[in-house]
Amino acid sequence: MERKKRSYDQQCALAYALDVVGERWTLLIIRELLHGPRRYRELLDALPGIGTNLLAARLASLVDAGVLAPTEPRRRTGGYMLTDLGRSLHEPILGLSRFGMAHTTLHGARPGATVRASWAVLAIEAMVDAERAPEVDETYQFEVDAETFHVQVSAGQVEVRSGPAVDPTLTVRADANSFFRVGMRQLDPIEALVSGAVAVEGVPAAVTRCLRLIGLMNDVATPGRSAALGPATA
Repeated sequence: MERKKRSYDQQCALAYALDVVGERWTLLIIRELLHGPRRYRELLDALPGIGTNLLAARLASLVDAGVLAPTEPRRRTGGYMLTDLGRSLHEPILGLSRFGMAHTTLHGARPGATVRASWAVLAIEAMVDAERAPEVDETYQFEVDAETFHVQVSAGQVEVRSGPAVDPTLTVRADANSFFRVGMRQLDPIEALVSGAVAVEGVPAAVTRCLRLIGLMNDVATPGRSAALGPATA
């Protein structure tokens, strides 16, 4: 049976896009699939509050639209992955994430909102500005609770990758709550380090370069303060 959908019925590319991804939860489902396939149960666990029937409906709609493809077509609760069309939403989602960070910086985060370490990868992707990439080849690894990912800088190019790095230049460790509070300028980086909520290990000079790359350099007022971002080793 053909599914009935609401539509803006406007001859406009943005309206067409919103007909597909404008429903509540849809972009968050796509967020969960940006870095690889996920099983139905994994998606349900990663999206607290969605409800199993609504998740099934959203997944079916996105498959119909060609945004997702099932990894196990014969199983209703199998896995899902983004198609090429779905992967084209990566940059728009990063743009919305940057907007959300700016809005939260101005107006504050919602008290009691759920925080998950798996969302830290997208947060770093949104914070990175390739125009601020240092003229060095180095890797910054982030360990946020049980989630590990890294930022590879090479020849002025920047890439955020899931999983651990090989011999990272700098390693940053934090719990998820502290990580997001620092990223949204609700917690000063120095205060986070002094309190032990964030720790760094690696080449001292890389700390400043990493902070500049992810847009937090303004939170470290002087070179003397950036040097305090220990414990780092040469």
